[in-house]
Amino acid sequence: MNFDVFLQHLSNALSLGSLYALIAIGYTMVYGILRLINFAHGDVFMLGGYIAFYAATVFFMPWWVGYIVAFGLTGIFGIALERVAYKPLRNSPKISIMISAIGASFLMENLATVIFGGRPKGFPIPDVFNHVAHIGSVSVAYISLFIPVLTAMLLTMLLIIVLKTKTGMAMRAVSTDLSAARLMGIDVNQIVSFTFGTGSVLAAVGGIMWAIKYPQLNPTMGMIPGLKCFIAAVIGGIGNISGAVLGGLLLGFIEIMIIAFLPTLTGYRDAFAFVLLIIVLMAKPSGLLGKHQVEKV
Repeated sequence: MNFDVFLQHLSNALSLGSLYALIAIGYTMVYGILRLINFAHGDVFMLGGYIAFYAATVFFMPWWVGYIVAFGLTGIFGIALERVAYKPLRNSPKISIMISAIGASFLMENLATVIFGGRPKGFPIPDVFNHVAHIGSVSVAYISLFIPVLTAMLLTMLLIIVLKTKTGMAMRAVSTDLSAARLMGIDVNQIVSFTFGTGSVLAAVGGIMWAIKYPQLNPTMGMIPGLKCFIAAVIGGIGNISGAVLGGLLLGFIEIMIIAFLPTLTGYRDAFAFVLLIIVLMAKPSGLLGKHQVEKV
């Protein structure tokens, strides 16, 4: 493999890894606050793509307006999902809320099939992304250059919120001890809603970017990416935002590079995530950037 081909694969790996990172952040934020694995997060990712699709094809909104609408509605849906499916079970055993999350995921997929139809839909790509940049002998789609930049910007904004604002301080307090945070006067419900809303907006961003990069929508499109992004969050250290980004980038890099060097293994592409997860957890059970925590009972 020559250097130009390697750069071509590297750009693809960086783009895919950045997409995984965007979605993994939502998993890790929710877990950090509630110790909950939101298995419906991949379906929220799917919903963002469909809302943007209908905003453009039915309501004829400019693409950027449709995307903003999709971000807002998906964020509101994430908050509503938490209020309906998770909040009533907050003081129940962890297994109950996990079952509720799995049920919410299946419900969203089946409702999407009924409402949107099971036939795949082609996602309209804005002209600004429908070009290819030529860097030497390497050709890179504009969207592949845009996704890592967007991920870096959103990560920076999120870290500023978490580390530099009162809301972020409250999020860290709730993450450390929810009961103590409530006694200190923190509105836990508001912080949880903010967390779910922010995570859902990031999932919508990831869903739309995914639909532009791989322009096809279907009701189960969030299942495999959602599972891989959960794995990415665990690899990086679930509950750690920077770890989720690291896990996503690492997973995308390994997935693309193994296929590039060993194309005969393309059919086993999805299995690489599980192999990487096993290897990382055997070496460091808390994840690459995670800290060992004792589960409270």
